[in-house]
Amino acid sequence: MWSYILKRILLMIPTLLGVLTLTFAVIQFVPGGPVEQAVHELRRAETRSFGMRTHTGVDAQQIAQLRALYGFDKPPLERYWMMLGRFARFDLGDSYFRHQSVWSLIVSKLPVSISIGVWTFFITYLISVPLGITKAVRNGSTFDVTTSLLVLVGFAIPGFVLGVLLLVLFGGGSFWQLFPLRNLTSDNWATLSLGGKITDYLWHVTLPVIASVVGSFAVVTMLTKNAFLDEIRKQYVLTARAKGLSERRVLWKHVFRNALLPLIVGFPGAFIAAFFTGSLLIETLFSLDGLGLLSYESVVRRDYPVVLGTLYLFTLIGLATKLISDLCYVWVDPRIQFEQLER
Repeated sequence: MWSYILKRILLMIPTLLGVLTLTFAVIQFVPGGPVEQAVHELRRAETRSFGMRTHTGVDAQQIAQLRALYGFDKPPLERYWMMLGRFARFDLGDSYFRHQSVWSLIVSKLPVSISIGVWTFFITYLISVPLGITKAVRNGSTFDVTTSLLVLVGFAIPGFVLGVLLLVLFGGGSFWQLFPLRNLTSDNWATLSLGGKITDYLWHVTLPVIASVVGSFAVVTMLTKNAFLDEIRKQYVLTARAKGLSERRVLWKHVFRNALLPLIVGFPGAFIAAFFTGSLLIETLFSLDGLGLLSYESVVRRDYPVVLGTLYLFTLIGLATKLISDLCYVWVDPRIQFEQLER
């Protein structure tokens, strides 16, 4: 086991280096970098200060100072090695425009992403797994066909479109003002009692979570249904029925454990993804300042330390999660050997 884990960890290094190298190379050719944006902001400030007819411009010395400030006075190869050295120490650097470290920015945005992601994860599995089991048991029935249609329609509707519809209906758009339009808490949240804080938080999070979770039902539901159908059709189920075991005992004692294997081994990846895959459009729609919005704004403003830092962190977490998911296969099903995983 330990040799397999060591091999996987060693394979993570070239993958991580490849992602960072490719992104760094692309950044060198993207127009409108941080220096150009800073020069543009200075020129706009001068225009506002001196009027439209007066324009003093930005001289070469100021541009050179900006290049030194952002580290662009050094050759690309030197900046690349400096970046790798910082990342090796888990130093993600400082934002160009937000005057904060990348770590502090990520930590400050996590509560929003955690709130949406964790609720989405738990609600999805709490509804989809029982629904998938019921659909497998009642395969081909009216209930099965109707629920399949509903979850597929939900899957087909983009989350941000559903979010707009929810705001129009329940956010005071054209019908009822039942839920707030923005943020995860009210302005007076700090003055509320514990019960008031919980109620206020749930009040704010309802519409964003609904918009995020509806499209997630189809995948987990159909995966659960198909896994149960595959197990129900196997020979050991026929043998258990032939021995006179009740249908309930066959389902919950024999089928349940084997059918949930694909879902259980996927838990680590799905749970970690809940923290970092918040929808940018949903966060923007409900004015939620999370990691999705941070990443988008960093790309638009060419805030390269934030772009590279978050990419490095998310890639590292993704690789580690994939390793944990593979290990779960062996821990859940001892019949699987590490030699088989390496093939």
